[in-house]
Amino acid sequence: MSDNPVDPAAAREPEATAETPVKPVMDEERNFPRGLAIRLFAYLVAGHVLAGFLYLLFEAGAQGR
Repeated sequence: MSDNPVDPAAAREPEATAETPVKPVMDEERNFPRGLAIRLFAYLVAGHVLAGFLYLLFEAGAQGR
């Protein structure tokens, strides 16, 4: 006999019925990770600031001719 005191039939999870919808374990397709969204926003802002600075450098260089 097995050393496991739990009955295998009792250890099973209850089956889902029409009243209890089944939720996925990890719902990553719907939820965008918050840390990733913040990092993406920061990179977008930093990239635009850098692009604006380079644009100003080229404009200032063109004025100096």
